[in-house]
Amino acid sequence: MNKRQDRPSKRDGISTGAKPKSASKSKPISKPNHGTGDACLQSLRLAVGRELDEADPYDKYQSVALVMRRRLMDGRLNTRRAWKEQGVKRVHYLSLEFLTGRVLQNAVLGLDVEEQARAGVHHLGMVLEDVYEQERDPGLGNGGLGRLAACFLDSLATQRYPACGYGIRYEYGIFRQEIRDGWQVEHPDNWLFLGNPWEAPRAADRVRVGFRGRTVHRRDENGRLRVDWIDTNNVYALPCEIPVPGFRNGIVNPLILWRAVTDEEFNLGYFNHGDYLRAVAEKEMDESVAKVLYPNDNNSAGRELRLRQQYFFVSASLQRILAEFLEDHDDLGLLPDKNAIHLNDTHPVVAIPEMMRLLMDEHGMEWEPAWEINTRLFAYTNHTLMPEALERWEAGMFSELLPRHYEIVCEINRRFLDEVAARWPGDDRRIRDLSIFEENGGKRLRMASLAIVGSHAVNGVARLHTDLLKRDLFRDFHEMWPEKFLNVTNGVTQRRWLHQANPALSRLITETIGEGWTTDLEQLQALEAHADNPQFQTTWQSMKRLNAQVLASYIADLMGVQIDPDSLIDVQVKRLHEYKRQLLNVLRVIAQWRRIQEAPDADWTPRTVLIAGKAAPGYTMAKLIIKLINDVAATINADSQTQRFLKLLFLPDYSVSLAERIFPGSDLSEQISTAGMEASGTGNMKFMLNGALTIGTMDGANIEICEAVGRDNMFVFGLDEPQVAECRANGYHPYDMYEANTELRQVIDLIAQGAFSPDDPGRFEPVVRSLLDSDHFLVLADFASYLEVQAQVDEAFRDEAGWARKSILNVARSGRFSSDRSVGEYARSVWGIKPLEWR
Repeated sequence: MNKRQDRPSKRDGISTGAKPKSASKSKPISKPNHGTGDACLQSLRLAVGRELDEADPYDKYQSVALVMRRRLMDGRLNTRRAWKEQGVKRVHYLSLEFLTGRVLQNAVLGLDVEEQARAGVHHLGMVLEDVYEQERDPGLGNGGLGRLAACFLDSLATQRYPACGYGIRYEYGIFRQEIRDGWQVEHPDNWLFLGNPWEAPRAADRVRVGFRGRTVHRRDENGRLRVDWIDTNNVYALPCEIPVPGFRNGIVNPLILWRAVTDEEFNLGYFNHGDYLRAVAEKEMDESVAKVLYPNDNNSAGRELRLRQQYFFVSASLQRILAEFLEDHDDLGLLPDKNAIHLNDTHPVVAIPEMMRLLMDEHGMEWEPAWEINTRLFAYTNHTLMPEALERWEAGMFSELLPRHYEIVCEINRRFLDEVAARWPGDDRRIRDLSIFEENGGKRLRMASLAIVGSHAVNGVARLHTDLLKRDLFRDFHEMWPEKFLNVTNGVTQRRWLHQANPALSRLITETIGEGWTTDLEQLQALEAHADNPQFQTTWQSMKRLNAQVLASYIADLMGVQIDPDSLIDVQVKRLHEYKRQLLNVLRVIAQWRRIQEAPDADWTPRTVLIAGKAAPGYTMAKLIIKLINDVAATINADSQTQRFLKLLFLPDYSVSLAERIFPGSDLSEQISTAGMEASGTGNMKFMLNGALTIGTMDGANIEICEAVGRDNMFVFGLDEPQVAECRANGYHPYDMYEANTELRQVIDLIAQGAFSPDDPGRFEPVVRSLLDSDHFLVLADFASYLEVQAQVDEAFRDEAGWARKSILNVARSGRFSSDRSVGEYARSVWGIKPLEWR
């Protein structure tokens, strides 16, 4: 397929071949705002402390950011005042991860001041896009979980819902990934080394968080049992507030990231006796709780630190929620009427016993009313179908670190199992399976079980995922409380992932159907009327090619490799995990390379295959797969006979900002997880929103994407979930697949014989053995189907008009996958909150 060669400027008007709808909706371009320029210059001198002639680009970025922050803080104060005046119910979103991405561009677009900002930056001698590039990504998350949380905060503010996010201000985020000789090498991500102009530390609002210690049980003056948690090791949590703007509505909600500080700089006694290192070491130990995202939990010290992190931010958040509530109310019984608390996966689930501790031990409530408040407050979202991914804490470690909470969990479990025994008398199997405590191989707390027992609502994040939770993973809980379970399919914010990330395509859409889609994504349906218009198809494809050129230019700068923007840009970007099957992708690339070698003069569809993602530092197999991808890429890209038809690249250090470059320039979205193992996925939605077609299994949200766009506009392959279950139940023998499929056997033999690792022929033996001995993720079972459908992709891409039509329809039918829809469902069905009345 030859993508259109003409290349419109980002500032050019675009002729679409369609009559623009309500042009008055588009705001006129404002004249240069000298006031904004003066504000930026003043900010540079008085806030950053630099004269214009000595300022570097980062100084100028800071000056612009501080101007925008002042506007955001004004909106934040107005929003908070409206909360109090209207007495609204709020939702508090607790998440150990928030992948917000860069803030400045989102703020500029949300405040609707792009032209003013551009004029202000002009006074600083820069262009706005270059200023955006100065900002570092805050990598405060590992993948989809943290990005979903950030999308939800954007949608909550845009939809005017009173909401606050809570997380940790990690000093070091997700590691920076270097690819050295094909291997992943991790480096610390010191994202704060130049400061963070967006945060507002609130030292006066710090709260104390305790660990360890012991409990003392006593009777109060009325003879009631009371418990004191004493002799604790304390650290203080200091809130750093980051503004989250709604889109062009003046609403600014807060994201609170907790920073760990000690009550004193260091132990002066040690210092006075000359032991400075010991004095400082105690301070550093206390503050390490917020030092790094996801410590390695392959050892007991790492596991304990991770539990400390979870309790640290949960306790601080709940103390803040209670303090704010008690500013305006005296009756704690009203707490659930004014607040909803959402647990994003199992990481914040220790909030359930912590709230019980606060209500009983700090505020003197009895168990029964405290438990009623607790269960009305909390709701829990599950994000995984893999039992091994559900958090379990060793009882000994938990009880030593949080002795009071361990007592509370024991009492929660005792009362709960009494209910189970009353419901199913004599059913020891159910009691064992439903207990919060797992007894096999050592006593452990099952945090997902605690979440279900202590919450009033439990949801999955795609229809298939929720069905499998109810049928398999949490079957007994669903039988006991079917009313608790519901589905809320994930979504993504179109403001960042289309309007901000893809200005060329978003401008074309707005010129064609108006700009209402930015806050109501269902309005994209109006594009369907233009899907068969040849002129519109041509213009659409010119925007796609422009984005491919931008991506190609970035890759050339990043890696020194030239890719063909007219080739089919075939992309798989996501966390490296075996169930996501990057391995299946690379096996397919090898097979395709062999086919081209055998017929180099055939009329092949040129492809550029891009893969990106980080493997957990302790995940040996995932890191070996990265090495395999890079070794295969080195071999294929050096083959002069095939390189004009096929190129494979692994893009290092995947992040939100890199994703914003990749999605607009992509043609094909690889969503190829083993059916029944991906909870939902949101990358699939971002690709779809940017006009890429999906090749995928019937897994997670792929099923709902297929229903929305139609099977003719998506490429489906492989076993579905019932077939996967049947395959495993009947006894799966991967070696039989290897023997039966000549092409598959040739591909695996090439890897096994060292064709891609001549310096170390046995390097990939663990990969080969895992495939032939067990193949838990059914890579070999889906190989033939995958190749067959990839051939269909090649054929479809050669039909320029047909591919353009499919691309347009993918965007037009993406409306249901907005995070605006997701938070609206949560607001109505889970949280019971309403939009703020706003001027």
